[in-house]
Amino acid sequence: MAFPQTPSQALPGAFLHTPAVASRLNAQQDPVRRRLFRDGPAPAAQVARFGQDPAPGLDAATGLAEAQALRNLPAQNLPPLPPLAKAATYINNALTKDAEYPQLDSYCRQISSDYDLTHADAAWAPFKKTHMYPIPQNVLEQFNRAEVSTVMGLFAELNHAYVTIDNSLYLWDYTHPRPELIGYEDSQHNITAVKLVAPKPNVFNAVITHILVVATVSEITLLGVATKDAPGGTKTIELYGTKMSLHLKGTEARVIAGTADGRIFFAGHSDSDIYELKYQQEEKWFSSRTEKVNHTYRPWSATVPHPSQILWGKPADEHILDIVVDDSRSLLYSLSNKSTVRTYHIEAPHKLTKVIEKTKDDFLRDIAHTLSFGSPLLNERIDIVSISPISAVEDFKVHLMALTNTGCRLFMSATSAASYMLNSSTQAPQSMQLQCIKFPPSDKKGLRADRFGVPPDAVDIQSKTLEPSRRGIRFAPGYFLDFVVSPHNPNVDGLFLSAPDSGRISYGRQTQSLRYYEHAAWIDLGLNSKAEDVGLITKPFAATGQPQGFGNELAVQFDDPKGCEFAVLTNNGIHVIRRKRLVDIFSSAIRSVAGDEGLKAEVSKFRSAYGHVETITAALAVACRQGDNGRPGIGRGAVDQATQDRAKQVYINFGGNPRLPEQDGQPATVEMVQPSTRHTALTLYLSRLVRSLWKSNVIKAGTDANGALTIKSAISTDKLKDVQESVESLRSFLDANRPFIQGLSGPADLRRAGSKQEELGFQGEHQAMHALETLMMGITEGISFVTTLFDERVTDIFTRLDDASRQRLRDLKYEQLFSQDSGKELAKVLVKAIVNRNIENGSNVETVADALRRKCGSFCSPDDVIIFKAQEQLKRASEPALNPNTSRTLLHESLRLFQKVARSLTQTNLESAIQQYVTLRYYAGAIQLCLVVASERDRGNAAFSWVSDGKPAGDPRAKFFDDRKACYGLIHRVLLDLDAASSREPEIVDGKPTLIATKRAEAYDVVSGSSDEVFHFDLYEWYIQQGWTDRLLSIDSPHVTTFLRRLASQDVEHADLLCRFYTMRAQYFAAAKVQADLAQSDFRISIKDRLKLLSKAKTNASVMTTGVSRQEQQLLNHDVTELLEVAHIQDDLLERLKADSRIPAERQPEIDAALDGKIQPLSELFNGYADQAGYYDLCLLIYHVADFRNSTTIAQTWSSLIQQTHENVAEQWAAYDAERRARPAQAGDPPPQPYEVLVTQLQDICHRSSNDSFIFPVPTLLPEVCRYAYENAQDGRIGADVNWPVAAFLSLGVNFDLVVRVLEQMFEAQEVPFRGAGRARIIEWVAHAVGLWIRDLSRNGRPEARLDPWVSELMAECDSWVSANARTNNEGGADIRDVTRAVREVRRAVDGLVVSPVANRSMGFF
Repeated sequence: MAFPQTPSQALPGAFLHTPAVASRLNAQQDPVRRRLFRDGPAPAAQVARFGQDPAPGLDAATGLAEAQALRNLPAQNLPPLPPLAKAATYINNALTKDAEYPQLDSYCRQISSDYDLTHADAAWAPFKKTHMYPIPQNVLEQFNRAEVSTVMGLFAELNHAYVTIDNSLYLWDYTHPRPELIGYEDSQHNITAVKLVAPKPNVFNAVITHILVVATVSEITLLGVATKDAPGGTKTIELYGTKMSLHLKGTEARVIAGTADGRIFFAGHSDSDIYELKYQQEEKWFSSRTEKVNHTYRPWSATVPHPSQILWGKPADEHILDIVVDDSRSLLYSLSNKSTVRTYHIEAPHKLTKVIEKTKDDFLRDIAHTLSFGSPLLNERIDIVSISPISAVEDFKVHLMALTNTGCRLFMSATSAASYMLNSSTQAPQSMQLQCIKFPPSDKKGLRADRFGVPPDAVDIQSKTLEPSRRGIRFAPGYFLDFVVSPHNPNVDGLFLSAPDSGRISYGRQTQSLRYYEHAAWIDLGLNSKAEDVGLITKPFAATGQPQGFGNELAVQFDDPKGCEFAVLTNNGIHVIRRKRLVDIFSSAIRSVAGDEGLKAEVSKFRSAYGHVETITAALAVACRQGDNGRPGIGRGAVDQATQDRAKQVYINFGGNPRLPEQDGQPATVEMVQPSTRHTALTLYLSRLVRSLWKSNVIKAGTDANGALTIKSAISTDKLKDVQESVESLRSFLDANRPFIQGLSGPADLRRAGSKQEELGFQGEHQAMHALETLMMGITEGISFVTTLFDERVTDIFTRLDDASRQRLRDLKYEQLFSQDSGKELAKVLVKAIVNRNIENGSNVETVADALRRKCGSFCSPDDVIIFKAQEQLKRASEPALNPNTSRTLLHESLRLFQKVARSLTQTNLESAIQQYVTLRYYAGAIQLCLVVASERDRGNAAFSWVSDGKPAGDPRAKFFDDRKACYGLIHRVLLDLDAASSREPEIVDGKPTLIATKRAEAYDVVSGSSDEVFHFDLYEWYIQQGWTDRLLSIDSPHVTTFLRRLASQDVEHADLLCRFYTMRAQYFAAAKVQADLAQSDFRISIKDRLKLLSKAKTNASVMTTGVSRQEQQLLNHDVTELLEVAHIQDDLLERLKADSRIPAERQPEIDAALDGKIQPLSELFNGYADQAGYYDLCLLIYHVADFRNSTTIAQTWSSLIQQTHENVAEQWAAYDAERRARPAQAGDPPPQPYEVLVTQLQDICHRSSNDSFIFPVPTLLPEVCRYAYENAQDGRIGADVNWPVAAFLSLGVNFDLVVRVLEQMFEAQEVPFRGAGRARIIEWVAHAVGLWIRDLSRNGRPEARLDPWVSELMAECDSWVSANARTNNEGGADIRDVTRAVREVRRAVDGLVVSPVANRSMGFF
């Protein structure tokens, strides 16, 4: 059984399973050398000269690897892509790379004290205090009137602060210079706690966005809070009474927390119980509007204590300090004054279950297991002062951060049984473990982490820089605020802030193992300031909706320029602190340096920390006026000109060169070029500008309160304009510096190339940069189009679309709109809908179209304007008030305009125009437009060549045929409508054609006059599908003949039509050839149908055809006749085998497949079937067709046939006798006698072999038949005519001379069985044959008829023998006396006809 391996912690740069490289490679040349330690920073002498490619001295190798990983394009011969598709690939790869940022668990797993601690005013400081709002004077006046207690707090997300003064609550907008106090003074008791929570759904009015929970010593009151957006991005609030309050009845509420779904939990300072305030909209029978539930101890616990209480008693003096909620996992955490952290699982609707309790001793035990050494910061004297949840969206494993009073952060992970199988946030955890310890920053200068070098491996476990920590809080993705009590004054706090250095974390994963890099700073809160509260002003950070990529601050620094801001409330005022983006840090860093050398050094530091690509990306952003300006009170984006020029200098001069990797002997192409870091930075910057749009839908469909359809923009218009402005700024920067940026200067770059490789590199760079520029144009125009779309009544436009277009619009994403043909085609459909709507409203089409062209030219081209004009003409032509001549003029004009832009007409536009033409009965124009569009879509006539080549599968030319066919399908619809209209009206009235007859003639003139062969072929095929074969056959066009000839070899129906076509035009010889070819084809035609075809072919081949020589006709007739004979034999074989009981059922389909189809060779029919099955009659026929003349084989076959026939009939008689004995009444008619069946066989073979003397050899066959008749008693003994053998041959046309001569030979030969008495039978046959011969001569009445003397001699011999053997028994024949009498009578008749001998008498058939 295999168990999953636990991943070991990798050494930085070591590949433990990689084979060692041979020692012949030195350390500098070894590409996979294990580097357990990073090289130090390059000395100043190694920094590249400014203005050249910095690769040799500024971490070039890493930069190339980083850029290659970002592009995700392997160095291989890729097929060329269009510019937009190539640019979209760049953007998708960049977004994918950003989304692969490691999740928290991957780097938050080691013990560390790494901080890059800087001064708050330094350029590299991660945070910056932007504002300080003093506490208003009217608040201070109220504050001074306090008698019992005061509490201050923040609602940072609403830009409001509050203060409780005894039993009164006051709120104010701290951003306003003269705020108005909002008071709540209805409480009768001192206020102990205030909390802003989310309301339960469907409980309050929709205007209520938050609930303000106000707790006093005796009750909890709920107030409704309604918020509204105010100018400047702030919010105004109003308070509403809800008439919801709860009497605490002996408990108190000092700590309050709320969940996202509106549940409210609270705790007091008298115990460690967790209570819930339940509230509902109305009172019910058994519950009031509000009630309290103790989730820690149930009501019955007062009488039945918990088992632990029985043993140890209830913990004394323990109370709750803080409650936090993790909505993503449905968990609630509580922290007590005993440093105990309890975890509760929140279950709907009102359940809360404690699942984990971790005491201070449990924490110390985990710390001892994690640390291999003791630390004075983590011993039994520590206290946990704060806890902060970490959501499942941020990390699957890490659940909680706990802060000790010594400034150590403990990252905890909780697990359940299901968590090992699935990353499920719905399962309650069962245990909690220590994941990581983050010690305070070192107070020893030598152990500080160096931003530009290597972080020290030593961990300072004794630093007291954050001791004592009074309170701390963590915001995603790791912003940590720690309020440290001043050692000189316990009422003064210092604020320590740290944040993950996401740039270094991301860069470190490419060069070494992951480390938890953080940069930090101390923020001055002013003299004698003590923090009261802290809150997040901006929305919570989330780069993605999953742990992978969640914490990537670099990815969102341009997408969300506001970043993250925190508000810290002190006794002196509210301090606003902003997290600085990397671009802000870069802007500040290059602003503060002096001279080019200082700039180079600063850039080198940046590259060491964040890599080449991020450095150049930051420079490009600052050059485009992104970044902090360094002056308080002025927003971001107002970078001074000097800083902007320096950033531009860095981007242009430090961007590197394109590379052409080694090809291993393959020819180098432009597609193999790896663009420079400059291009990679441009891609990364552009991807981060559009990241929120790229995968987003364009529209969001919904319904209003009345159920009516609403269409809204999925992205706010302000956001779209911000992105458009940023992209335009980027385009302006590139345009302004085009001569200086490599890849944009065009031919100037190629002139600098010193080799073919460099020239290819510059070409690849230019193509890559051009692709991005094309995409930027598409983004700008796409956003302009969307804003224009929402300036119109989008709902009206949406309803004008067909169902398919509506669904496409619902699914349309900005990526498709910016970079894909499908998106642009849909945009053109929408443009058309916009124009049509404006036309209907009376607007001028040119005005509307020109406005669209200026804003988004690629979606509304000059051809589109012509299309709109044509549509306008068409719309005017449909007005009922116009006279017919004016309407026809407008229709002609619209057709002219449509033909002018036929290449640009979409299928939708074409179908719409055709439909309107048909409605207006402009059939000829509709057909003409379809033919022109079809021709324009296939200018190279590729469809015709594809059809001519037999329509090969997978051929790219098939697309052109499909494009044409779409147009031809419209013509079919036009013709159907035309025929339907014609059938409803007469064609001639008063001897003149009607209007519909004229229109029909015009339309069919266009059809017949077209030179488009593909159209004619498609039209004829459509005729066949419609069953209009007569219409097709009546067409006198060379295209019909070509069409039918081409398809005759591919389709039976077409071949039959071709035959009909020929016969209708008296071309019988051509029809016979087609039928003969069809009979021999591989089509699925049964053998009987092939027989019919051959019969028809023989008939047609026998008819004289003009222009065909007699020799050709006879040759075809001969070939068809032979084929017909073979086909007959094959058909007989098939029928015989179907009825043959010897054939197993499983072989029957195989026989059918072989014989009921194509005509087989004679050898296959004989060897494979006839001979093996013993069908001797068919074998003889095969001999005849094959012109086989081996007399011995033929004689043997006849003998076998005679014997087989007798045996088969004998079996039938045996079965009949058995049936008659068993069931006399059901026996039926008796079978024929054997001789009767044999006579039938003789007749059939003789006729089918055309009396062939080789197949029907009378000299050998007649004795064989006679011998069979005598030996098998086929004579009078069974009631048969004894003379049937002679009669059978004579009936087949064998002449008397031959029969009598064969009998003479038999008489003289005296062979068995015709010896002795057997000779009497031959004499009887001779007498019978000669007698018939004499009667035949007498019947003809020819006076010259005579017999040869040998006949007289034969009769004399016969007479002599019967006279000498008068007592011989002629069994089965006539009595010997009757035979004697007959012989003598015949002898006398012969003597009267005998003449002198004639030499050389023939032994032939006749």
